Amino acid sequence: MTLPIISVVGPTGTGKSDLAIDLALELGGECINADSMQFYRGMDIGTAKITAEEMRGVPHHLLDIMDVRDEASVAVFQQQARELFDQVRARGHYPILVGGSGLYVRAALDHLEFPDTDPAVRARLEAELAERGRGVLLNRLAEVDPDSAQRIKDERRLVRALEVWEVTGRPFSSFMPQRNYVQPALQIGLNGSREVLHERLHARVVAMAEAGLLQEVEALEKQGLREGKTASRAIGYREFLKVLDSQRGVGEEAYSMEQAIEDTTVATRQFARRQITWFSADERVHWIDFESQNKLQQTLKIISASEAQLEERGEDGS
Repeated sequence: MTLPIISVVGPTGTGKSDLAIDLALELGGECINADSMQFYRGMDIGTAKITAEEMRGVPHHLLDIMDVRDEASVAVFQQQARELFDQVRARGHYPILVGGSGLYVRAALDHLEFPDTDPAVRARLEAELAERGRGVLLNRLAEVDPDSAQRIKDERRLVRALEVWEVTGRPFSSFMPQRNYVQPALQIGLNGSREVLHERLHARVVAMAEAGLLQEVEALEKQGLREGKTASRAIGYREFLKVLDSQRGVGEEAYSMEQAIEDTTVATRQFARRQITWFSADERVHWIDFESQNKLQQTLKIISASEAQLEERGEDGS
């Protein structure tokens, strides 16, 4: 039987990395990062990126693979992750996917197509958006893809949806993911008390500030953080960039470290809620309380039962 992919998911701050490492050490596994902000070199403190010491000798993949100016791509990640699944299995190890970036997890595990892109078409649509406004493009999208027109809220996805229609002749909504694993997989979700999680997230942001997040942001600014389409939007980094601006007298509004900590905490809690909503919608996730003292034992039981079912059905991932 092909070893299933084990995916550890859930909101930020619940200890996903710790559980993934415990599993890797217990079963013989390698961790594959599915946190899109941890792709970036130098974004360590603000993403709570795991350290070499914390890895405890477990191989980790897809960390520190991009510069802050680079734009993350779900399609590229899908290819990289699936190649790693095969490589890890070839070494006789379990691939353990760990991270809370929901779309990246789905892209790695599920049947999910990525439509072609055309930079020229996108540039033309972006120019039209700037010249004529959102309403014109949204009305056009409503004619060819009403489902997407109802769901899309931001201008970037509006342009993308029209680009997909022009390039492929198919509505953007037809490329939505299906909840069907490409290969045998198992998702373990960590969640629990909202109050405890909120306290943990605030304490973590404070610890990040004390560990030198502002200095990290300042160093990354010199490497092009502000120009990065993905990295510049990372929670914590955008807030602490405002602190730097305030210290330099840029803009009219004063913005303190204390305000940055508070705003980062609020944004992180909101992000955690979105993650919970995303993963809770997937009935395949097996949930465990992140405060439980025997998370590893519970997870091992779930894995054992899942593998028995796979063997009984004769699933081999082919």
